[in-house]
Amino acid sequence: MTLSPLDDYPIHQVPEVMRHVGTSDRNFYDRYYFNCHPCSDELMLIIGVGQYPNLGVTDAFAVVRRGPVHKAVRASRELGLDRMNTEVGPFRVEVIEGLKKLRVVLEDNEHGLSFDLSWEGSIPAQVEPQHYLRWQERVVFDSKRMAQTGCWSGSITVDGETIEVTPDHWWGTRDRSWGIRPVGESEPPGIQIKNAGTFYWLYTPIQFEDHSILCIVQEDEKGRRVLEEAVRVWPDPAREPEYLGRPEYQPVYAEGTRDVVTATISFSPPGGKPFEVRATPILPVHLMVGTGYGLEPDWKHGMYQGPELKVQGVTYDTTRDEDAARMWGLVDAVGRFEYEGRVGYGLFEYWALGPHPSFSE
Repeated sequence: MTLSPLDDYPIHQVPEVMRHVGTSDRNFYDRYYFNCHPCSDELMLIIGVGQYPNLGVTDAFAVVRRGPVHKAVRASRELGLDRMNTEVGPFRVEVIEGLKKLRVVLEDNEHGLSFDLSWEGSIPAQVEPQHYLRWQERVVFDSKRMAQTGCWSGSITVDGETIEVTPDHWWGTRDRSWGIRPVGESEPPGIQIKNAGTFYWLYTPIQFEDHSILCIVQEDEKGRRVLEEAVRVWPDPAREPEYLGRPEYQPVYAEGTRDVVTATISFSPPGGKPFEVRATPILPVHLMVGTGYGLEPDWKHGMYQGPELKVQGVTYDTTRDEDAARMWGLVDAVGRFEYEGRVGYGLFEYWALGPHPSFSE
């Protein structure tokens, strides 16, 4: 059993060294997620850095959508002993002030995307409900996540053009999640092959000038709630977040597809006035393309890529039919949100996979 620098801090939760987690489940993960946009349809950047202690791997990705271009850079290495080391080749995350300020860097590389960005939260980080899902005997999800809206400063360089990022209108959301979810190389499906399951999902952390709304809706194939959250949060940490009741989600899809054109999210705070938020995704990013979230058989989160650092870049042009055909799965879009005369921006993340009562097919 080998120590690491993290063992010198009084933070142990189980009788193990800190680099070993409290479960032997291969799917344990610990990840940063960030998105960055100028509150418009000009550009969206999404960044992730993850560690997979029971697989001995750490990896990172960044994907930018700008016009028709979908460009991703990704890197993977062996995790090693030091879990405080967040560098993965040209990627790194620096915690400047816990739960408030971070720096995220992708150094200059041959793949046409780099950045040096500083994040500052606009509200206190919020702990979301536990995400737990057992599917055909297997625990598929058992994870914890915190979420936060905020703003960015720094610069992004895409194909040689440097874009200055200022906090007045470069907003975004971030989360930290850890626990169990599918990662790594594909496993034998076993009984799972009988049904691929349903993933009916909405996740909308929304930032307005003076507050934020955090909303989650997940339902199973019968329309039963698996996970939900609805809170209104203010910048003042002394002000308690307001519970907004059970959120209701009504998407409008493009004809013949499950691509959301617009949606209404309804809230009914106990003892308060019900209200509706009109949501419009204005720039979609297909999160599962090039990032490791699931479609490429040779690059998945936590997949071992060999003893040496591996860095790759992939670029797609969504005006090309063969590239557009790849854009499938979970969508992280820049969203425009309106209610009671307010306009806000944030993440509109959705997926409607498999059977659900809202579909007739």
